Amino acid sequence: MSAPWWDSDWKDRSGPEYRCHMSNLPYSATESSLKDAFSSYSPINTEVVYDRDTGRSRGFGFVQFDDKASMDNAIQSMNGQQVGGRNISVSQANQRSRRWRA
Repeated sequence: MSAPWWDSDWKDRSGPEYRCHMSNLPYSATESSLKDAFSSYSPINTEVVYDRDTGRSRGFGFVQFDDKASMDNAIQSMNGQQVGGRNISVSQANQRSRRWRA
């Protein structure tokens, strides 16, 4: 029996997530600008983390890929490259843990 507040889709996650964590993003970064920067590696989804008080970028984000090879190529090629005038750091993101629902 499952509790309704528990993240019930955790069993449906069939394998690892192929996500990159990017830091040192410019404050003007958007999801579309990240998707354009990583377009040659065929990203599935991009996220920029925003400050809820100011509404501007917090300087980091995530890019999700379909397979490990695309993610590894993006990490190797984009780490240290300039995006929006700043050298970004790209690394593999930690897998999301199961979470409680509010």
